[in-house]
Amino acid sequence: MLMHTTDDRDRPMAQIRAGMRVVDQSGDDVGTVKLVRMGDPQAVTTEGQGGGGGLAETLAGVIGGTEPDVPAQFAAQLLRSGYLKIDCSGVLAGDAYVPADEVATVRDDIVHLSSDSDSLIQES
Repeated sequence: MLMHTTDDRDRPMAQIRAGMRVVDQSGDDVGTVKLVRMGDPQAVTTEGQGGGGGLAETLAGVIGGTEPDVPAQFAAQLLRSGYLKIDCSGVLAGDAYVPADEVATVRDDIVHLSSDSDSLIQES
């Protein structure tokens, strides 16, 4: 019997780590990955999606607020799909979020997006 396994190359989010460079679909530099969060596509609401409640997550919430720091309608989408928080460079300066489904590929420690940088969700 042939069993199929999922290779991390088929799941770009599994290959991403903090500090990786991010470029948009045109190859323009967007910034660097600050945070990677896997999503829960089965979630009906965002309640309880803030994390496991461990000490590190509690301290992060107290010090830096809750993630993702965006309006509620965007937060729900990001928590369901998963997301990257990007430390943006250049004109965008600041932090922004990109849904997991906009990650096209990961090659040579560079995250390639399937969208332009202007579609990123800016931090509140």
